[in-house]
Amino acid sequence: MADIVYARDTSRETRQPVLLDAARTIQLAALVTSTSDGRLKVSHLPLLVSEGADGTPRLCGHFARANDHWKIIEGGDAMSVAIFQGPHTYLSPSHYASKQETGKVVPTWAYVTVHAHGVASTLHDADRLLAHVNALTDRNEAEQPAPWKVSDAPDDYVRKMLRGIVGVELCVNQLEGVWKMNQHRSDADKAGTVSGLAGSDKERDRQLARVMTGTLTPLR
Repeated sequence: MADIVYARDTSRETRQPVLLDAARTIQLAALVTSTSDGRLKVSHLPLLVSEGADGTPRLCGHFARANDHWKIIEGGDAMSVAIFQGPHTYLSPSHYASKQETGKVVPTWAYVTVHAHGVASTLHDADRLLAHVNALTDRNEAEQPAPWKVSDAPDDYVRKMLRGIVGVELCVNQLEGVWKMNQHRSDADKAGTVSGLAGSDKERDRQLARVMTGTLTPLR
């Protein structure tokens, strides 16, 4: 398939395991769906990543029932894209060795993003919705000192809350990623950038420094 998102060849990521690992780590996505009248509907929601027996990636999440995004999906075969935005930060040209050499430098922005394209479908079955919220909860409670479980809440309350959501599953037919890390610049400029970001008091800068040096795979 043709590329949809713009990126320099040096910044484009195409390896499916890397892209899916990034989506798993980021979790929160902007889900964008085209409407029949040419508009776009956007919702922000966490999505769990899985792969079918044939290796096809699937993204699973849920909407509040009051959010009519699910009705647009249920109404036809509209295309959707889930956009996962990873760490990002401003890159100052003051980090570049070439600033001292030529002065011909400008700032830019470094970022990680994953786009997952496909056709979404809805899910209303209470048992499958319960399995989904259990998986989503367990995934995010795992590092808590006393992990909370859905079963900690009264069963009738859980069933009531499940009636207030609609599940969504995106069957992915195209994955794209951009790791815009100044890969096209000289080794000296890249080393200066990593050093500058690593010494920053901002966590997002230090995180980008770790991505640039390959010590995150790709984001942890």
